[in-house]
Amino acid sequence: MRRLFKSKLTLAVTLLLIIFSVGVLGYKILSEYSWVDAFYMTVITITTVGYGTIRDLSPSEKLFTSVLIICSIFIVGYAFSVITEYLLSKNNIGNFKRKKVQQKIDVLKDHIIVCGYGRNGKQAVHKLEAYKKEYVVIEMNEQIVTHEQEGGKLFIEGNAVEDEVLLQAGLERASTLICALPSDADNLFVVLSARQLKKDLKIISRATEETSFQKLKLAGADNVILPDKIGGDHMANLVVTPDLVEFLDNLSVSGSADSINVEQIPFEKVCPNGIEQAIELLDIRRKTGCSIIGYKAPNGNYIVNPEPSLIVEKDSKLILIGRPEQIESLKNIYNV
Repeated sequence: MRRLFKSKLTLAVTLLLIIFSVGVLGYKILSEYSWVDAFYMTVITITTVGYGTIRDLSPSEKLFTSVLIICSIFIVGYAFSVITEYLLSKNNIGNFKRKKVQQKIDVLKDHIIVCGYGRNGKQAVHKLEAYKKEYVVIEMNEQIVTHEQEGGKLFIEGNAVEDEVLLQAGLERASTLICALPSDADNLFVVLSARQLKKDLKIISRATEETSFQKLKLAGADNVILPDKIGGDHMANLVVTPDLVEFLDNLSVSGSADSINVEQIPFEKVCPNGIEQAIELLDIRRKTGCSIIGYKAPNGNYIVNPEPSLIVEKDSKLILIGRPEQIESLKNIYNV
């Protein structure tokens, strides 16, 4: 869009210069005016302001003036409309929208930054929206940014590899960064920059090549996802263990309230008083109907199907499974 505006603006200015030059040279040659008089005659003719001529015009001068007026009406009209459109779209409307979006971003805290709005970036955004998480998207495509901003979404036009763009997206106040750029090299650069800017930031990155996995981890990514590998494994599992995979596919972790089957709940929700307790004492099964299928320890280790005697520690999380109505009951009781 910006290139289109610039090309139209260039054409408009070029036509103005041509018609103006023709007018000055024409009056200089036909009427033998001085350069100042030729300039004056050209200005009052092109702008059609109606001031009187310097002297009476000869038939050839009248014919030249008439042609100049007719041509200038179209050219000046076109140039005026293009310049007005360019100024309004670039300086007024464009800047107003960007400032409005930036004001909303500046008050965000613990939000998620998504770099790239391709296939993986869109999927990430849809998941975040399903969980009503606040997010900011960094995208280089101006048309995509303009379209999404009109829908009220927080999009920033820019290159995520630049520190200024990351800071503009509120990196210093963000909780998580998702790198979904198509290039592994760009994702690696973003991970390096983000880790240097904020040490405790959670960083999740996609990778196209398996050789990039370890590099991204060394650069500071907490999690690295290989979409192609996951897709291939999933298709193979449908052949090897089809019933199991179909069952897992039917488990929903996002969406409407009548479709969610899996949920996670942090320690502070199940133990609001801050006292560590055993799973059996929490009695979540009786209260909600949900079953605890996993436990994430404070050090990040996972325990599948934890024992009832396991002590739920601070900064840990429980993973539960249940029917949609049971998950809804869980959310209502523990304010998840």
